[in-house]
Amino acid sequence: MWFLEFLKAFWEAFVEEIKIGDIGEEINKGILQWQHYFEVDNIQLVITDAIIVSWIAIALMILLLWYLSRGISKKPNTRQTLIWLVVDLILKTCRDFGMSREQAEKVAPMIMSIGAVIMGCNVISVFKISPPAKNIAFPAAMAVVAIIYVLVMGIRFVGLKGFVKYMTSPMPALLPFKILDFIIKPVSLTLRLFGNVFGAFVFMEFLYIIVPAVVPGVIGLWFDIGDGIIQAVVFSYLTMSYIGEIVETANEPEDLEKKEKKMKKKAEKLAKKNSKKNPESLKAAV
Repeated sequence: MWFLEFLKAFWEAFVEEIKIGDIGEEINKGILQWQHYFEVDNIQLVITDAIIVSWIAIALMILLLWYLSRGISKKPNTRQTLIWLVVDLILKTCRDFGMSREQAEKVAPMIMSIGAVIMGCNVISVFKISPPAKNIAFPAAMAVVAIIYVLVMGIRFVGLKGFVKYMTSPMPALLPFKILDFIIKPVSLTLRLFGNVFGAFVFMEFLYIIVPAVVPGVIGLWFDIGDGIIQAVVFSYLTMSYIGEIVETANEPEDLEKKEKKMKKKAEKLAKKNSKKNPESLKAAV
């Protein structure tokens, strides 16, 4: 009898799960964030699901990175090789954006941290947990942190004089537009991350309501994992490009001078070699 009661209860729960009700109301429940207010010294504070989930995701990513990086040896294992590949990719990308090796090594830890936080917070939706980025406050906070970091590291690498050169390049009249650019960049980072994660979340909620079995799990491999990782990579990539843009523009005149000096040295060396091989032709040229 207990087995029949179990089957009956299971069937009722299954029917309730697959039954299509008010789709708009169901999606609205998924979108609305949980929040709780509490007071500390007569100051009202609020804690939301985005805050809780983001800290859980960050803790999980710290454990994952610790696991991947522990036991470093001269003979690398699979975990160590994976970390090396990621770090090497970040360093190479930074150098492609015009940064030196030393500058790339200073930037890499923060870039990897930003990517790891966003990746963990996006991929956690695979466990049917609302990703923090569906609350626009999360991507906005990440974008503000990223743009402040870009400004700090840009000034640190090129100095105030170099940063002013970047802001007024190629002509001083563009200064207001460069200032506007640093307002648009965090807005762009925010809306890109929020739009992609929020859209994927709504789509997956719709699938769970319409076809709750099998299909959402398969499609979720892309929207919950693939798209979440891509958004973290794009955010990190753009942060690197913004720093590289400052460094490359500020150092452009110096790079040209260095290239000219190298060309002159090469020309002088070639001239000396030719003069040793054929001194008569050099006299004739003179």
